[in-house]
Amino acid sequence: MNASVTPEAGSAIADISARYGISRDAVLAMLFAVNSGGGTMAQFNIPELGGSGQWMRGGMTMVGDMFDNSLKARVDSLCNELSNLLATIQIFPPAPAGNDAFAGSGAQTSGNWWPADLGIPSSSGAQNDLRYAVFPGTRRLAIQVAGTTRVFDTGDHQISGVQQQQGTGYGSLSFSSQYGTFDVSSLVEPGADQVAGTPVAAPAPDAPAPAAEPVQGAASAPQGASDIVAAIESLADLHRRGILTDEEFAAKKAELLGRL
Repeated sequence: MNASVTPEAGSAIADISARYGISRDAVLAMLFAVNSGGGTMAQFNIPELGGSGQWMRGGMTMVGDMFDNSLKARVDSLCNELSNLLATIQIFPPAPAGNDAFAGSGAQTSGNWWPADLGIPSSSGAQNDLRYAVFPGTRRLAIQVAGTTRVFDTGDHQISGVQQQQGTGYGSLSFSSQYGTFDVSSLVEPGADQVAGTPVAAPAPDAPAPAAEPVQGAASAPQGASDIVAAIESLADLHRRGILTDEEFAAKKAELLGRL
């Protein structure tokens, strides 16, 4: 797999590959899957890790062989480590600014509608005249309505799902995170200087980096009722999209409810 990552990320990927006994390509594939899930979930199909499966942070881990608990624990540990990696170092090189370097003027990356300095989105979509893109690395959310782009600060939300209803305007979008469902009315718009000064991936150097989670023998349980509700909402989204069967959804939902 050819992929452009920073030298620091390349070293971390090589170390993870050696410790888990899987190829660099397998680690990269899972890294992209976790990144696409906003750092909190992943859908993957990696032969070295049992083929197709799903992972949700603090909620569930599913692999090809549903009875292989050792593989589930291995995948859960790997995904948690990659999630922490995404949150603590810059994985992808910043997009070249060229002559359109963003300085609060709304410059865009070539071929994209969002400001270049927001980095690489974990997910994006469009319907009618509305577009959105989620940037967990810079903790930003970009929304474009009728050609006008606004950028919101997502704070410590780890966005794992986006729901877009029929209609127009910002009210047609809602998002799922570890805190439940929310919309842009609860977010603030940073000033242009704040957007331009935000690093592409890592927190500011003087901010304490999140502590890496220890490797565990099985998927860890959510820490509170709000985490459990958020996990169930994410399960429901997977069920609506046909990724989980009725039986799988019912079993996992019952398991999470039993922890309340």
